[in-house]
Amino acid sequence: MKKLGFVLASLLLLLPTAAVTQTPADKSVLPQEVYRQAVAGLSPKQTQLFLQGEKVFTNFWMAVNNPVIPLVWDLSQPGPAGGEWGLGPMFLATNCAACHVNAGRGRALDINGALAIQHVLRISVPGEGPHGSPKPDPHYGTEIQMFDTVTRKDPEARAGEAEVYIDWLSKTFTFPDGERIDLRQPQVRIEKTNFGPLAEGVMMSLRNSQAMVGLGYLEAISEKDILQVAQQQKSQGLNGRPNFVRDDINKKQALGRFGWKANEPSIRQQIAAAFLADIGVTSAVYPQPDCQLVQLECLAAIKGDKPELRPELWDSITFWVQSLEVPKQRHTDKPEVMRGEALFVSTGCAMCHVPEWRTGKYAAVPQISNQRIRPFTDLLLHDMGPDLADGRPDFKASGSDWRTPPLWGIGLSKQVSASTSFLHDGRARNVLEAIVWHGGEAQAARDTFTALPAVKRQELLEFLNSL
Repeated sequence: MKKLGFVLASLLLLLPTAAVTQTPADKSVLPQEVYRQAVAGLSPKQTQLFLQGEKVFTNFWMAVNNPVIPLVWDLSQPGPAGGEWGLGPMFLATNCAACHVNAGRGRALDINGALAIQHVLRISVPGEGPHGSPKPDPHYGTEIQMFDTVTRKDPEARAGEAEVYIDWLSKTFTFPDGERIDLRQPQVRIEKTNFGPLAEGVMMSLRNSQAMVGLGYLEAISEKDILQVAQQQKSQGLNGRPNFVRDDINKKQALGRFGWKANEPSIRQQIAAAFLADIGVTSAVYPQPDCQLVQLECLAAIKGDKPELRPELWDSITFWVQSLEVPKQRHTDKPEVMRGEALFVSTGCAMCHVPEWRTGKYAAVPQISNQRIRPFTDLLLHDMGPDLADGRPDFKASGSDWRTPPLWGIGLSKQVSASTSFLHDGRARNVLEAIVWHGGEAQAARDTFTALPAVKRQELLEFLNSL
């Protein structure tokens, strides 16, 4: 358990600073807080809900069986010092902000062989689970949780399901003009499995946490418009496809929009799924803790039968995420940025990273309705080739399919969360490396980019870094 304390202490160093004391519309914003601002025009009631949601995002969750803390609080109410009850029994982090630092993306540590503290390792076995979802490993489910809240007699006993490490494999890429860059690719290593070996044929997918900025705007795009873009792409020789997934809240099939493989249909469900898998917190839609049948100590540690993510917490953090504003593009008047944008289109990047959309009616945050937005995504799945394939299907997504990630705000990632770890597993250390890794349907656009003169490549990068 000492290792757990060390890792959680390390995570504290990555947590965001306290939010600025301001209304969301205040313009005096700290550089690291630019992803955490609200859309303009919120009412006083909405502003209060937004600030409540931000607290849920940053609040720590605590174990109800912690022997250090006497159970004198009502577990249906907040815990001491503004924390919340319900951590575990299995978990990866103690709050949302541990991985989504300042609502930004996770950081892939450069150290070879480091513990994957800001990554998630998704696993599954061949076949399909309920409604076409990934089929869980019988001993470990669909995600390796490295920590737990189980009280043990031996203080040195290892916690969690297993330990996940990342070893980096290096290779060199040479541009047609002779410039060379070093690339890295993660090799996952699982050690000290606590419940026997992983199942035969287990499929593993390393995931870096994504930036949360602008998700409400993406939810406000009409399904009709997304499907229309998919049809238009077919006439251009592309094969962008929607992922249709299980809407567990409304108990039906729905268009997937969120997650690396577009496997979540709504912000509200994405939040509930992350609370369960990453923090071990139950909700009305996922009322059972993520304990497998062989995890007897985990099952024995379950306390109570009420959802730990109380309705007011779920409502407020959902509204907070839905209301996050997108930082404005910078340096739009610079000639190199304007030339870079033209190159972004002419090289074919804009075919999948669709620059412009218009939102529809959005009852959750009416201020977002009918807005012109520039997210640079099509919200569709594309085959990205063998180099980026994880080999793990997810509903309609194949083992080489990935949703086109939005690019807005990408140039501010480093100042927000000290991270420029891009692509689904964080292998790319900058935008250039991310482009070079593109394959499959993006191969032609990647090759066109790499064949550009160095000065032109830099102009396109200047444009992306202005977003």
